[in-house]
Amino acid sequence: MKNLIFLAFGLFLIIGCSSTKSALKNDFSKKESRLIMNADSLSPMRIYKITNTKDSLLLRTKSGYMKPDPKNKTLHLFIKRLYATVRDSISMGVGIAAPQVGVLKNIIWVQRFDKEHFPFEVYLNPKIIKYSEDKQTVKEGCLSIPNRTEILNSRAQSITIEYDTIKGEHKTETVTSFTSVIFQHEIDHLNGILYLDHLQKELDNTKKTNY
Repeated sequence: MKNLIFLAFGLFLIIGCSSTKSALKNDFSKKESRLIMNADSLSPMRIYKITNTKDSLLLRTKSGYMKPDPKNKTLHLFIKRLYATVRDSISMGVGIAAPQVGVLKNIIWVQRFDKEHFPFEVYLNPKIIKYSEDKQTVKEGCLSIPNRTEILNSRAQSITIEYDTIKGEHKTETVTSFTSVIFQHEIDHLNGILYLDHLQKELDNTKKTNY
């Protein structure tokens, strides 16, 4: 009988610990929470840059799932601060990803040039599920790579994405042209990929073709 009680208690501890770890994976770390909560919703956050070694290591790290939760006050504050960062007069970007401010969560803002008035929209856990074979040539820059722009020829003309809203709605849509490039760029950030990686691949492919 005592052995059964100890066994049951042990299982409870294992299950309890597993549930706690699972919950932590869906939420911000303590360090991320402190980073988010240290200012109000209108305050931009520091943009991480590849010219800083520690920043560069984080930018090369894959981000994690973010549980959609309309009651999560930290999530709401972070979304607002991330928007304030991309719209800050110093930055004035057309998109931004959470890792660029030191938060390894799958959250991005994208300016929708394919919609009236070019609104900014936020996406949780975005994923590209289909790339078109057609490519487009675009000039890209990045808030995390200062004073540099490059021409890329490898971005898909059209992509199909799926994502969550903060309310927990799961959606799928197809995006084309320049707006699709912004999505590809920002979703790359969530996977620890920079646009320079695509440039290097293009250069490598060119060298192989010439030999």
